[in-house]
Amino acid sequence: MNLKNLRKKIDILDKDIIRLLNLRAKVTLDVAKEKQKSGKSIYAPERESEVLRKVSLSSRGPLNSKAIGAVYREIMSASLALEKPLKVAYMGPEASFSNLAALKRFGSQVSYTPCASIADVFLEVERDAADYGVVPVENSIEGAITHTLDMLVDSDLKICSQIILDVAHNLLAKSPKNKIKRVYSNPQVFGQCRRWLQENLPGAEQIEVSSTTRAAQIAAKEKNSACIASLLAGEVYKLRLTAADIEDSPHNITRFFVIGKTEAGRTGHDKTSILFLIKDKIGALHEMLMPFKKYKINLTKIESRPSKVRAWDYYFFMDLEGHIDDSRIQKALSELESKCKFIKVLGSYPIGE
Repeated sequence: MNLKNLRKKIDILDKDIIRLLNLRAKVTLDVAKEKQKSGKSIYAPERESEVLRKVSLSSRGPLNSKAIGAVYREIMSASLALEKPLKVAYMGPEASFSNLAALKRFGSQVSYTPCASIADVFLEVERDAADYGVVPVENSIEGAITHTLDMLVDSDLKICSQIILDVAHNLLAKSPKNKIKRVYSNPQVFGQCRRWLQENLPGAEQIEVSSTTRAAQIAAKEKNSACIASLLAGEVYKLRLTAADIEDSPHNITRFFVIGKTEAGRTGHDKTSILFLIKDKIGALHEMLMPFKKYKINLTKIESRPSKVRAWDYYFFMDLEGHIDDSRIQKALSELESKCKFIKVLGSYPIGE
């Protein structure tokens, strides 16, 4: 078959794809009506996870699961926009890593609101100026984002989804590499690219700014300057890619939470985040952990933070496998509640990634 005929075949397939996409969109509108009748949230993380899992399993190639997931992310983003104009708040200006995480979860068809701080993201959702918020919670190299943990203590918002973002740092500039005298980025990024900078730009001044996006804004205007930022920042501020993937560790991953006023349903592949305040006595933390061993619940993370109310009182943040609706989770948390000063379930959500 020659090229002309192959292209005709693609044109026919494209017509079928468009027809089926519009049929799917019509069903989506019917789903929206049913959700409105029952008072259910438009965004359903558990359903999203199920759809992505099913389409990945049903594909027989040559497209891989990552490519299929990217296509369906935009299909679901368009569906959300049809059901309800959805607004998502995220930390940082446009092209920040939080922006990239939000786009990864919600796609390009929803409305986004950049916020100056993590606290502002929480506030936007709490006062219904945004339906959901996206905030960083931990980095595989730098550790926990403590401000997010502190905000979760007092907020009534729930964690309803998580986003795992592979973080790639890039040197962006308008000047040639041998002309670069200053490099802008935020402190965490400099910490993650220390070795590369020492080897490749030992004489360049490293100037800390509030965000990678702010770094890109400065580098776009200042002669002989560069920034370390995302490729999206390079596109937005018209900077050339001077060096890609300059992070010292190839396994640089940041985890984000999607926060909102609704809770995610059970999928069977879930994680639950809790926090608790222990009683001040010898062996208290060991005692808190015993119910999870008793009910064979796998703990995937534990992090402590000072309570800021009383000296030497600590909140413990914990992630565990399972959903709050699972009977063994409920039994373990019931026993934990009887042993500690305070306990709060922050949310259950699909593991997804």
